Amino acid sequence: MNHFNSRMNRVQSPIIPIVGQLIKENPDTISLGQGVVFYPPPPEAIEKISEFLNHSHNHQYKSVQGIHSLRNQIVTKLQEDNNIKINNNRSIVVTAGSNMAFMNAVLAITHPEDEIILNTPYYFNHEMAITMASCHPILVNTDNNYQLSCEKIKAAITPKTRAIVTISPNNPTGVVYSESSLREVNQLCREKGIYHISDEAYEYFTYDGIKHFSPSSIIDSDAYTISLYSLSKAYGFASWRIGYMVVPNHLLEAVKKIQDTILICPPVISQYAAVGALNVGKSYCEKYITEIEKVRNIFINHLQTLDDICTLVSSEGAFYFFLKIHTNMKDFELVKKLIENYQIAVLPGETFGIEKGCYLRIAYGALQQETAILGIERLVKGLKQLINPV
Repeated sequence: MNHFNSRMNRVQSPIIPIVGQLIKENPDTISLGQGVVFYPPPPEAIEKISEFLNHSHNHQYKSVQGIHSLRNQIVTKLQEDNNIKINNNRSIVVTAGSNMAFMNAVLAITHPEDEIILNTPYYFNHEMAITMASCHPILVNTDNNYQLSCEKIKAAITPKTRAIVTISPNNPTGVVYSESSLREVNQLCREKGIYHISDEAYEYFTYDGIKHFSPSSIIDSDAYTISLYSLSKAYGFASWRIGYMVVPNHLLEAVKKIQDTILICPPVISQYAAVGALNVGKSYCEKYITEIEKVRNIFINHLQTLDDICTLVSSEGAFYFFLKIHTNMKDFELVKKLIENYQIAVLPGETFGIEKGCYLRIAYGALQQETAILGIERLVKGLKQLINPV
C-alpha cells in the first residue's frame, strides 16, 4: 500500500477524543473538558418525533436548506431574539450543527491559499476547517482580557483575506465582545469588501446583566455578514446535530452545493425536534442558565484562591474559563497529571492556538452543583500541589 501525504497532515488532531481516552483510562475522573450542558432537550422537542413518524414520506430526502416549518420558526426567532430581519437579501440554511455551518461558509467564500482571520485563543474546529479547505488561518491576538483588538485585526488584512471570524459569547474564553467592537469589525469588513463570520452558538449564555449582540442586526450589513447558530447548547441538542446559518443571498447556491454534496439534507427527524424546541423558545434554557450561573460562581470563588499561581480573566458568557497558569510546565503535560493524579480533566491551551505559556480551558456547563464542588476542589488541589508544591 502506498502511503502519501494529504492536506489532513496539516490539520491538528481534535483534542476532545485524546482527553476522552485519558479519562477512560482513569476511572472516576470528572470532566471539565467538553462544552456541553447538563440538561436534556425540552419535552416538546421529543413529542415532535411522533409527528415525524406519522408521515412515511419523512423517511425520504428533504430540502437541502431544511424543512419549511423549521425555517419559518427560525425567521421568527431571529426577529424576536436577535433583531435580524430575513429579507430578500438573506437566506437561512439549516445545517448539521454550527460546525457544519462554518465549513459551509469557508468553502463558499474561498479559493485555496486564501486567508481567514481568527482571534486567539480560537475555537479549534474553526482553525481545523480553514486548514482542511487549503486556506490559511491568520491569527490575531486578543488583549489581556481576551477582548478584540480591532487595530491588530486591521493590520492583519491582506489582499488574500476573505473573512474575519468573531465568536461571542466566546469559546474558549467565556468573554462577551462589546457591541461597539463587533460593530467596528463589521464596519471594517464592509470597507475592505470581506465577510464577517459571526459564531453565536452561546447567544443565551450571558451573566451579570451582559447582553449579547448580533452583527447581522446592523442596518445594511446583509451583503457581507454570515451568522452561525446552534441548538446544541441552549436546547441540550448536542447529539441531534442541528444548527443554522444566515447568509447573503449571493452565497446561497454555493452553500447548497456544499451541503448537498456532504449531507444532502440535515437529519429530518432532528429538524422536527428542533421545531418543537424553538416553539418553546429561549425561556426553556433560561431557567437552566440560572443553575449554570450558580456553578459559575462556585468556580469563581474557588479559582480566586489561586491568584498566586494563575490569572483568572473575568468571564461573562458561555460556560468557560481560560486560565493562565504561572509555570514552565507544558499545558498538555499538566492536563495529563491532573487526570492521572487528581481525576479531573480540562483542556490544554495549545489546542486553542496559544503556543507560549501554559493555559487551561475549564468548562462548567455539564455539571450540577454537587459534582461541580467536587470537581473544582480537585482542580484547585491539583494545581496547588503541581504548580506550587510544598
